[in-house]
Order: sequence, then structure tokens, then C-alpha cells
Amino acid sequence: MIYRILFLVCCGFSVMAQETEVKPYSLDANFFYGTILQHNKDIAHLITGHPTGVILSYNRMTYGFNDWEARYNYPDYGFSFIAQDQKNENLGQNFGLYGHFNFYALNRRLMLRIGQGIAATTKPFDLDDNFRNNAYGSTLLSSTFVMVNYRQPNIIDRIGLQTGISLIHYSNANVKAPNASTNSFTFNLGLNYQLDKEERPEYIPNVKSRYTEPLKLNLVLRGGVNESDYIGLGQRPFLVTSAFADKRITHKSTLQAGVDFFLSPFLKDQIEYESIALERLGTTGDEDWKRFGVFLGHELRFNKNAFVTQFGYYAYYDYDFEGRVYFRGGLKRYFTDKIFGAITLKSHGAKAEAVEFGIGYRF
Repeated sequence: MIYRILFLVCCGFSVMAQETEVKPYSLDANFFYGTILQHNKDIAHLITGHPTGVILSYNRMTYGFNDWEARYNYPDYGFSFIAQDQKNENLGQNFGLYGHFNFYALNRRLMLRIGQGIAATTKPFDLDDNFRNNAYGSTLLSSTFVMVNYRQPNIIDRIGLQTGISLIHYSNANVKAPNASTNSFTFNLGLNYQLDKEERPEYIPNVKSRYTEPLKLNLVLRGGVNESDYIGLGQRPFLVTSAFADKRITHKSTLQAGVDFFLSPFLKDQIEYESIALERLGTTGDEDWKRFGVFLGHELRFNKNAFVTQFGYYAYYDYDFEGRVYFRGGLKRYFTDKIFGAITLKSHGAKAEAVEFGIGYRF
């Protein structure tokens, strides 16, 4: 009898061990060399050399212990640090910290990394000391990078090789003028290193299942600060209220449709300035600075996180600012099933208007 009890206890520990989540980690370091793309003729004078720098990353690997991991082919997630010399005395150097995801294809040899974070520049715009830098109006910048690499791990023991291309974007999202921004296209070469000596676990297969949710109503308050493109008008707070319905149609995807109401005092300042100083533009000063928009959107879920994209159209638009079509994209975090936070970028094409910090409730 005692042997049976010991056998059952050992089996129980074995099952528990199999269900225990394993958390392997890896590092990679990449050197890059490239060029700043002339996406805007206003920054042509800032493109005088070939930027160089390093990308250092810390990755947490997944194996399907959580259901969402298998749905995305077992991505990595982690943190990256980028140091970039812009090779221009007016742009200086940028240093950024990012959260990222790595997605894989071609038997996990092809890696797509998407990172979002905050960077600091050493030479921001200054009306007296650095007036040529019309790309960065502030020291702190919003930054995004995309990396596509072919990687081969464990070439020599736990050391591997990777190479490919990266696109690095810096902008202050109109938090402060000017804000022409930069995009660096680079080639990178680097090493990757597996931190754990232990043998990797097997990937847990994806169990496909149909999943939907009833139609839900959402209310969101968004805010922040931004400034007109006319330098010197000053930063102003803004408020956006949004209401939308959503329908989750799979584990990954949620569709959205809703409305936005924009209170943007920087437009009030801009209207007043144009009516007085730039009469040739035809601004009278009586234009309404408030806007009302309708939008369609999509939400891509990663466990409690989501990537949001929304395309909108101003139904009420008394003053012409960058056209009637707008775009919103960013990250969302569900703190509970009903309460969520979001950080999004609102833009008109390639022209950013504001970074929005939002809090919402899903009924």
C-alpha cells in the first residue's frame, strides 16, 4: 500500500512539473549603419551623414504555456535599448528604451521585431542655440522601431548570428513644436546568446477553439498636451471623449465602430494667429476649433494587451487642419475585464497631432 501511495505522489509531482511554466531568456546585440530618409523636404539640411549605433535586447521566450502564445507562433517579448549617432551636429545623439515583441516565420529563422518606447535626444531644437533642428522640438521623443532579421542561434555553443534591416522612427508627436521627425533606414549585424544551459521545452500545440463575445459599449477619456506648428504659441492641454461599440469575433480580433469629440485648444490659438498674422490664408478668426469624428477600428489582442488601429473621418470640421481623415494607433492594456488604459498616437497621414493617454470602461 505504501508503494502505491509513493507512486501516486511521484506521479502528481511529475504532472505538476510538466505544467510548470518554463521561462528561458536570450540576449542579442546588433551594430547598425544606415541613412536618414528624406520623408519631408524640410529636413533635407539635416541629412549629412550615415547614422550608426547599437541595439541591445533582452528577450523572454514563450512555448505555449499560456494559450495566446501558441496563437502567435510562440513570440518573444522583452526590452531593447538603442543608442544612435545621427552624424549631424544639429541632430546629435538619441538614446531610447523600448518594449518589444519578436514574431517568427520560416522555421523560426526569420524574425520580425516591433518595439515602442521613449527616447531622449542630446540636441533638441532651441531658438537661440540650435534653431536648425526642426525635427525634434523637445528632449523626450516617442520612438518606434521595426527590425527584420535572419537569425541562426547556437552556432557556437549558445552563441548565434543574426543580420537584416531596421527602421527607427523618432518624433515628439507635436507635444512641442517643431516636429518634422526622422526615420532611419539601417542595416544591422549582430550576435544572439541563449542564457539558459538547460534543454528547451517542447512547444505546446495550439488548441483551436471558436471564441466570440457579445456586443459591448465602450467609453474613453483621452488627454495630453500639444502645440501648434507655429513656434512660440505654447503648449495646451486637450481632451477627447470617445464612445464606441465593439464585437470580439475571435481570440485575436475585435471590430470597433464609434465617435470622437475633440476639444483641442491649440487650434484656437492657431486660428487666432492666422487671422492676425497670416491674412493671406483666409482665416477669419471666427472658425470653430471643436471637431466631431466617426471611426472604424480593429483591436489585435495579446493576452491582456492589445494593438489598436482606428480610421476616422471628421463629420464636423469648421477649420481645415491637415484634412478630414485621421488615424489612431497604439497600445492598450486591460487592467480588468472592464477597465483599460491606452496610449495612442493620433495623426493625419504622416503628420502627427498628439499622443493621447486614455482611460476607458467596457460595459
